[in-house]
Amino acid sequence: MDYIYIAVKLITAFAGLWIMTRLLGKKEISQLTPFDFISSLMLSELVGNTIYDREVHYGQLLFALALWMVLSLSLEKMVELFPRLSTTLSGRPDIIIRGGRIDEKAMKRNNLDVHQIGMLLREQEVFSLRDVAYAIFETNGNLSVLKTSAAESVTRGDLKLPPEPVYLSRILIDKGFIEKDELHEIGRDEGWLIGELQAQGINRVADVLYAEWSEDGGLYVQRK
Repeated sequence: MDYIYIAVKLITAFAGLWIMTRLLGKKEISQLTPFDFISSLMLSELVGNTIYDREVHYGQLLFALALWMVLSLSLEKMVELFPRLSTTLSGRPDIIIRGGRIDEKAMKRNNLDVHQIGMLLREQEVFSLRDVAYAIFETNGNLSVLKTSAAESVTRGDLKLPPEPVYLSRILIDKGFIEKDELHEIGRDEGWLIGELQAQGINRVADVLYAEWSEDGGLYVQRK
């Protein structure tokens, strides 16, 4: 009997959630705002608990789902009427790279580090800060990238030129600390890196926020 009871409540919850999804509109997981994410967690907890609680009946489950839907729709309408609420609930986009340079304050404000920014850039098929004019950290956690005009130029294939070797940029310094494993990967040591920094007028590694190196581009450094 318990199995039938759970099955009926599960089907009821599934139907209710499906109706809610249709009424509230479709949204990809990558487009979820912080408020959407928290709402999803709370809704899943609500449904999960009521399915296995014999004291909660089908009508109460449907009432809870309906109330949740009304609250969500009401909040969306309030955001439409008062746009400033959107910033309060979901935050606002933040420019974290300008002209190939990381905005350290914006990076800290969004709890990011250099490696996370590098990963987000690679997801946008950008492998060097030098190719970035602007990068905006969106409220859903994605990174929108505007490349420099040089990076957006025509390809060698467009000009019917022979291909050239392609090299991967590696992060050598992250917030004043040397990435020794990366140095080892490129066959260099700390002495070489310090010499390269001194050639650019930098005497202390601690003064460097970010440094990357590639075979074709050399060392690219951003001071703190």
